Amino acid sequence: MIKIINYFLQSLLIYIFFLFGFITRLNIGRKIFGNLFSIFGPFFKSEKIINNNLDIFLKNFPEFNKNEIIKKMWKNYGMTFIEYVYLNKFKSHNLHMVIKGKDTLASIIKEKKPVIFVSGHFANFELMSMEITKNDIPLATIYRPLNNIFLNPFMEYLRKKYICKNQIKKGINGVRESIDFIKKNHSIALMIDQRVSEGERINFFNKPALTTTLPAQLSIKYNLNIVPVYIKRNEKNDFVIEFLKAINPGKFKNKLDLSLKLNKILEEMIVRNPYQWIWTHNRWK
Repeated sequence: MIKIINYFLQSLLIYIFFLFGFITRLNIGRKIFGNLFSIFGPFFKSEKIINNNLDIFLKNFPEFNKNEIIKKMWKNYGMTFIEYVYLNKFKSHNLHMVIKGKDTLASIIKEKKPVIFVSGHFANFELMSMEITKNDIPLATIYRPLNNIFLNPFMEYLRKKYICKNQIKKGINGVRESIDFIKKNHSIALMIDQRVSEGERINFFNKPALTTTLPAQLSIKYNLNIVPVYIKRNEKNDFVIEFLKAINPGKFKNKLDLSLKLNKILEEMIVRNPYQWIWTHNRWK
């Protein structure tokens, strides 16, 4: 009962923030919530997880500054938070986005064969699936529902209306749905940077981490290329989305070998811009 009350109060506060952010307009809302998250973010319970994650990362890349990463991560988090109430604006306009790797995208459109899009929680990660659907590629995205039962319906509504209408909940049933969509010639998009209890322990920044093997399994079973996607936020709060070279599953021994390759690609994305990856996930638990 206490958890339900907490969820209700949290959702009420978030809805008030969303309304305030909508009234103040996008750019002002970004500044306000970017600064608010920078100030108050470090006081959340995820602080320990963030520090543990960054300690692992900095053992491999000591040239980065931990405090700078934390501050900029929370700022990006705050801006991404308020951008949810402006998804309709992003959906109807293109000036906010520069696309790289257009040849990869054009090949997918031309061949009309499904692929597996993979990425992580960078910048405003929701815009990646949005851009794929804006290019008329049939798509279904796998997502993890929010624990908050009062907030999750609203978030699902936003995702289905503005990002991708085909939303698949993580889990066994989600795997079945993914296969059904593939058979209907839909590509699948999913994040591979979160810990999954049913995953395999695969090296991630030189330390074993529970990693999803689902993209590798689907890719190998149905002979589908995997296309990594990267997004970053620029100083003027426009975005660059990059479709990397497609990965042929036939070049790998098994799902573990292919999953390790995907982890390596994810590492490269994080090193490119550690300030815009969400370090709050308990990745190495």
